[in-house]
Amino acid sequence: MKPLRNLILTVALSVVAATAGAWGVAHMVLHRAEPATAFHQMLHKDLHLTADQDRRIEGLEQAYAIRRRALEAQMRGANADLAEALKQGHAYTPAVQQAVDRSHAAMAELQKATILHVLAMRQVLTPDQAARFDETMAKALTEDTP
Repeated sequence: MKPLRNLILTVALSVVAATAGAWGVAHMVLHRAEPATAFHQMLHKDLHLTADQDRRIEGLEQAYAIRRRALEAQMRGANADLAEALKQGHAYTPAVQQAVDRSHAAMAELQKATILHVLAMRQVLTPDQAARFDETMAKALTEDTP
């Protein structure tokens, strides 16, 4: 019976490690303060938005913040469910799979919402502003950050 117990323990630890890794990556992406601050600085200071543009973008940012917080709450809920499922079953059970799937779905929805938010803000800009916006966005998406 020892090999079965070792297999179950290995699977459980693998699930925990994979989930912790996924959560860590999501947390890092969501909380990369320096690039977000640089991007926010560029958007609100360097692009010299008109009062109308600033007002419209502020509305977009407020709506996105609500959506982002809801999706982050879903991710935290899925992680709590995962912790409970692992504690109860110590195996890769349907409850574990469901919690992992919920977490991944929330991460994917957050990424989609972020992309849609960025594209909506871009629509408010003039062509010259949009070109600078695009350069900054491409840099933020491709540069290595600690």
